[in-house]
Amino acid sequence: SDTPTHLALYRAFPEIGGVVHTHSTYATAWAQAGIDLPNIGTTHADYFHHAIPCTPDMTEAEVMGDYELETGNVIIKRFEGMNPMHTPGVLVKNHGPFSWGKTPADAVHNAVVMEQVAKMAYIAYGVNPNLTMNPLLIEKHYNRKHGPGAYYGQN
Repeated sequence: SDTPTHLALYRAFPEIGGVVHTHSTYATAWAQAGIDLPNIGTTHADYFHHAIPCTPDMTEAEVMGDYELETGNVIIKRFEGMNPMHTPGVLVKNHGPFSWGKTPADAVHNAVVMEQVAKMAYIAYGVNPNLTMNPLLIEKHYNRKHGPGAYYGQN
């Protein structure tokens, strides 16, 4: 049923080779809350350069029209000015998470990571609602895995 959403993403983001849509508990809760999932830890930064964005409310025309295609379109619009490969996932407001990757396996992996960072953020904000993240750590963790001269991990 979500094929039109996936096809819209493949057309708009030619670098992706797989798309995953789940209703995992914590990532879906962030989507239902309608807010971006902030990058507050190094696990998040290892996979998602920025906050995982949440789309705005869908309009009546989008919901009542070709809903699945329009879901793809609101995701694409939310990524204007962003690199979808640097932040390979989105929260569709009041719905749930979508993730993607270079391969279907990467997309699944990103969906699993998204759920874990959503859970960790939920817990962390419960412990300290005023928490902050060191932006230098975000850049270090993202770039050591994805930047020029990336070195993290096993060969």
